[in-house]
Amino acid sequence: MAKRDFYETLGVSRTATDAELKSAFRKAALQCHPDRHPGDKQAEARFKEINEAYQNLSDPQKRAAYDRYGHAAFEHGGMSDGFAASMSDIFDDLFGDMMGGRRGRSPTGRERGADLRYNLEITLEEAFRGKNATVKLPTSVTCEACSGSGARAGSKPTVCKTCGGHGRIRAQQGFFAIERTCPTCHGRGQTIDNPCEKCAGSGRVTRERTLSVNVPPGVEDGTRIRLSGEGEAGLRGGPPGDLYIFLSVKPHTIFQRDGADLYCRVPISMVQAALGGEFTVKTLDGSESRVSIPEGAQSGRQLRLRGKGMPILRSRESGDLFVQLNVETPQNLTRRQRELLMEFAAESSNKTHPESAGFFSKMKEFFEGLG
Repeated sequence: MAKRDFYETLGVSRTATDAELKSAFRKAALQCHPDRHPGDKQAEARFKEINEAYQNLSDPQKRAAYDRYGHAAFEHGGMSDGFAASMSDIFDDLFGDMMGGRRGRSPTGRERGADLRYNLEITLEEAFRGKNATVKLPTSVTCEACSGSGARAGSKPTVCKTCGGHGRIRAQQGFFAIERTCPTCHGRGQTIDNPCEKCAGSGRVTRERTLSVNVPPGVEDGTRIRLSGEGEAGLRGGPPGDLYIFLSVKPHTIFQRDGADLYCRVPISMVQAALGGEFTVKTLDGSESRVSIPEGAQSGRQLRLRGKGMPILRSRESGDLFVQLNVETPQNLTRRQRELLMEFAAESSNKTHPESAGFFSKMKEFFEGLG
């Protein structure tokens, strides 16, 4: 009797993706699983047919051969030697959650410790210069009494009698043998008859640790520093996790940051803005820089000081400092000051205030056009 087309068996097209193949296999396999139809030979045969189709189409090389030669590609080789292993993976995927899958479980019982997070707040000056910070955090460390084994001093973990140290047991489920996690040792392959009194058999205890963190110059808000192996200790002698330091930079009273550039607003008098002049600004590196005010400077104008910004992380370069001029209007004038300003206003012309003169001229033309 001629074999059915593999694609037809799974109910998919020849252009089906891997995800579509897997979804079709799941649905078909669950429908005709021998456990659902005990003693039904047709269901058993159908189940075997579905398995064969999926095993060949899920392998890219076998699928390519089948697309080109059809069933003739497998006539002399039959089912591959890796069929049992393939089926084990398939059933792990299908029934792993139901039967207690082994994902993330070490066969020796040693499990990697969890990663930890620590939030560290620094100032803008510390972000500029860099810092060696000291952090204290409670975390799980390897139990010294049992050296992480979880067993009391003088004893050792013993091989699990239920699974023989494999961490999994095999059960016959109809036509197929299905593996599941050992309920006695929970997949570890070992049991502890005499648990350590210090750690209650876990192989780790909680303590406060003090660590030194090197914060390099130029770090930004949200920068993450990874300290390998400084996280939580592993279970029963497993490798430790990592510690992640998340940095946050406090707002500064004078400078605002945008990447590697710094910005600050400097108030200047109306006279300085009109006649020009100089002032001194102190930068984060501790030095002082002189800033020249051009004659007729307007409020909001930015002056650049190259290389006076933040250092660029892992680089010898630095950003720039932008000084924004803020022209301050005088207040609490004396009578003489008012007289002088009124004299100045009387002698002012469009050339003295070209921007305002141009604005009002355009506004006048606009409304005249509307009329």
